[in-house]
Amino acid sequence: MDFPYLSRLARGIEPYVPGEQPKVPGLIKLNTNENPYPPSPRVEEALRGKAPQLRLYPQSDARTLREAIARREGLAPEQVFCGNGSDEVLALCFPAFFEPDEPVRFPALTYSFYRVYARLFGIPFEEVPMLPGFAVDEGGLVAGRGGAMLPNPNAPTGLQLPLSAIEHMAAAQREKGRVLIVDEAYVAFGGEPSAATLLEKYDNLLVTRTLSKDHALAGLRVGYALGAPGLLEGLVRVKDSFNSYPLDSLAIAAASAAIADEAYFQKTRDQVVETREFFRDGLLRRGFAVLPSSANFVFARPGFCGGKALFDALRARGILVRRWDAKEIAEYLRISIGTREEMETVLSVIDEIRASSV
Repeated sequence: MDFPYLSRLARGIEPYVPGEQPKVPGLIKLNTNENPYPPSPRVEEALRGKAPQLRLYPQSDARTLREAIARREGLAPEQVFCGNGSDEVLALCFPAFFEPDEPVRFPALTYSFYRVYARLFGIPFEEVPMLPGFAVDEGGLVAGRGGAMLPNPNAPTGLQLPLSAIEHMAAAQREKGRVLIVDEAYVAFGGEPSAATLLEKYDNLLVTRTLSKDHALAGLRVGYALGAPGLLEGLVRVKDSFNSYPLDSLAIAAASAAIADEAYFQKTRDQVVETREFFRDGLLRRGFAVLPSSANFVFARPGFCGGKALFDALRARGILVRRWDAKEIAEYLRISIGTREEMETVLSVIDEIRASSV
């Protein structure tokens, strides 16, 4: 883009490209890892009658929501920070914790927003090459002198490091006086304990979460961070330099209600995990190479045609999944987990495509 009134930064930045949000009716939409189930019924109850309150500013510190999250996590409210989606929380981490003369490290294959944030805030970065099988090189992430970011489970692979690896990395980062940020957008769907269980031991550890996936609130835009009060004070200082009110009153009320409904959360989470394993088994039986997933999606490579060919064939039949052109993953598709009925339909359509030779 070359409009004369833009800054050099605005002209040169390459923004993140979100997953497609089509308006076509009848699609089976499995491209952005949304939850296939509605949010807790308590959300609608919490929003009822709130319109008159919208003339007032919301809580600048989202205290009500922070208290709800703290109760769930067994922490103090001072150990919880809330933002407009985990995207915003992660973005604020760059100016809050990373220096312009120390590269932050993150995996070479991961959430591409990390690169965008680093460039936007002028933070150098190093992309640590993946190990065989797309595994994260935990030692490589903490080998540098700067901060480190670990998505766990990772995206788009769905692979998860054990808690023992997280503790090793946190200890290594503390040794050199630097932060480790663990992005746990998908942790609810995995089998490992959250890194938040290590917070009492490591004051340099920050854990970020989102309510978009496991609480079915992608349309609400609520994320949060867990960590030592000193770390969160850095996020507050940066946040208040941009926007003192990132969460509106409706988001605070609805998210607090969703967090409080633990039974509903567990029920829908377990349904997603059960369907994920059913679908993964179905792909394996059809000759796909499928990575073991700890997320609400699978990362799979078809054995009967190329990834692009299958992507196009599924789209032509009303099924939208995600694919990237990067050489090392060009043959893979990331397929979000929908309802059991939707995933059965996907498997049936794949059978049709195989029979037709695409």
